[in-house]
Amino acid sequence: MKDTLTNIQLIECPRDAMQGWHDFIPTQQKINYINQLLQVGFHTIDFGSFVSSKAIPQMADTVEVLKGLNLHNTNTKLLAIVANVRGAESAVMFDEITYLGFPFSVSPTFQLRNTNSTQEESLHTIDAIQELCLKNNKTLVVYLSMGFGNPYGDAYNGEILLQWANAMVQKNIGIISLADTVGVATPNHIKAAFEVLIPKYPNIIFGAHLHASAQNRMAKLSAAYEGGCTRFDGAIRGYGGCPMAQDELVGNMDSLVIMEYFQQIGKDFNFNQSALEKSIQLAAEIFV
Repeated sequence: MKDTLTNIQLIECPRDAMQGWHDFIPTQQKINYINQLLQVGFHTIDFGSFVSSKAIPQMADTVEVLKGLNLHNTNTKLLAIVANVRGAESAVMFDEITYLGFPFSVSPTFQLRNTNSTQEESLHTIDAIQELCLKNNKTLVVYLSMGFGNPYGDAYNGEILLQWANAMVQKNIGIISLADTVGVATPNHIKAAFEVLIPKYPNIIFGAHLHASAQNRMAKLSAAYEGGCTRFDGAIRGYGGCPMAQDELVGNMDSLVIMEYFQQIGKDFNFNQSALEKSIQLAAEIFV
């Protein structure tokens, strides 16, 4: 008899799977896919982003996709990524969206590359977005990208991670997700990071947005869970990932592997298996 997982949040991220895809995915195809995912039982769907269409052309139709989603008969919440205040101002206007996600990088180099702003400027952006969220009944999720180190030579250690996590806690951010942005983290890095943060901030939900290869997915998952992580981002079949990884074998954490991992340790998400199988089939049709 497997225990039903009630304290673990599994976030499905079609937005991350789609955003770097080489061909534009038709809007109706996106709608059909996300509507199917909404029936599976995921905690949250990271469905789109309110960012520059020049920067991320694949997400230019986020509003049209949102209008086509059927949120009846589902408890799954929607999350949208924003990179600046203007994007947040657009996102908070939609009652269908529960969470806004903002990427803040532990690496100053990557912060400039990713959002064209410094860390200091991004902290002010977070203040403004948090204010918008509170006024509009939204919850802000902050992703600490390069959360386990970086390839640029920028300083990284447990104290730096604590510094930035503390900065977010002081801004009343209740969900902080560590992102292995280019897939460089080792299981030891991952476990150590969560073991540093979680005892220090027991009231904060800490998540893992891991990028991995087929060879190290299980080890990374196990390290995060054993470190106390309770929130996991994934994408069916591991599609997508950070283009900066420059390695097609390093994609998003496969949601199916996350499910398999928990099944192996005697736990079950109790998802709608028929809806999941249909989602897997649609994913195979999209990502070809």
